[in-house]
Amino acid sequence: MPPDIKTLSSRIVYENRWMRVREDAIERRDGAPGIYGVVEKADFAVIAPVDNGMIHLVEQYRYPVQGRYWELPQGSWEEAPGTDPLALARAELREETGLAAETMLHAGYLFECYGYSTQGFHIYLAQGLRLGEADREQSEQDMVSRAFSLEEVLAMVLNGTIKDAATVAALGLLRLKGLL
Repeated sequence: MPPDIKTLSSRIVYENRWMRVREDAIERRDGAPGIYGVVEKADFAVIAPVDNGMIHLVEQYRYPVQGRYWELPQGSWEEAPGTDPLALARAELREETGLAAETMLHAGYLFECYGYSTQGFHIYLAQGLRLGEADREQSEQDMVSRAFSLEEVLAMVLNGTIKDAATVAALGLLRLKGLL
């Protein structure tokens, strides 16, 4: 069976440290031509740090949507896109919250927005937490870290305080797997 969509050509239309945008000329199974704009970004890790029924979240200003929002700690290393996801998750947890985890359980992998992007994310449950010093990047200087009860976090999702899709998806997956 022929592929659903065949790539005829591809060209980079924009690139910076964090992403690359390409435009692909395509042909659909019925022969109809088209284009796809694809955002290529490194995968990231989302970490649910849980200790004694409390979940640690971070709040920061998100420039594209002009607001401060609570979310699970998360991040990627654009300069090292092939980094082991577990190493990335441990480093991002320490960097953003100052927490180190005794155990890190890989709960799953999801795509961020596969209608236009290659980026996906690994979800980890971090337990056995020890507090140290956060080591935030310059772009995270406004970040705040705080622990909430599971009930508070779920209420924040329901009332729209938490709007980050990766956070909501990670919490949902962890709940469905009986880990939260």
